Amino acid sequence: MTESKARKTKAQAAAKPSAVNMRGLKCPLPVLKTRKLLSRMAAGELLVVECTDPLVSIDIPNLLRETGDKLESSGKKGRVLTFTIRKA
Repeated sequence: MTESKARKTKAQAAAKPSAVNMRGLKCPLPVLKTRKLLSRMAAGELLVVECTDPLVSIDIPNLLRETGDKLESSGKKGRVLTFTIRKA
């Protein structure tokens, strides 16, 4: 019975993305914090990062090339850049 609860918890965690507000942080803090968060995540989990530093549009893809994680989507609304990352 506890095993099925553990499975549900893992499935719920994978289905619900973690969102992080890094608005106002300047390079290199958003990328360093993103790297740290990804290192604590399980494979398949989603991380949504919101930033205002325009350099992040270069830094996040470079970070993901290093870590092997996948950029699911990215977008820009006003000054806010949003990245959805799936942990590999």
